[in-house]
Amino acid sequence: EVQLAESGGGLVQAGGSLRLSCAASGFTFDDGAIGWFRQAPGKDREGVSCINSGYGNTYYAHSVKGRFTISRDKDKNTVYLQMNSLKPEDTASYYCAVDIDGPCTVVGGRPSYYGMDYWGKGTLVTVSS
Repeated sequence: EVQLAESGGGLVQAGGSLRLSCAASGFTFDDGAIGWFRQAPGKDREGVSCINSGYGNTYYAHSVKGRFTISRDKDKNTVYLQMNSLKPEDTASYYCAVDIDGPCTVVGGRPSYYGMDYWGKGTLVTVSS
């Protein structure tokens, strides 16, 4: 069974940085795709970033491009989301998800949650102004 565990969330001031981690078990980073998604209170879940496990292709929502970086460590079975220059509008619960078959799906220029098979429980990021 695939299990995902996010960590690294917290409270940070605007302009600050955080690094989120998504540790995976029951899934190896040879195939498929791993994505980061977020959901702010009262808003729909939206795609933030996605990485194809095999070739490492990365995709970003326009709103985070240039500020966030997704990466993977195959030896640790962990995916990271480095978030720099954080803004109050980045405040949300952040979730990682896995598409066993991959690759990343992009809809309207944003990574899509369609096809994602497993989800973590999320980690809260709060950016104060």
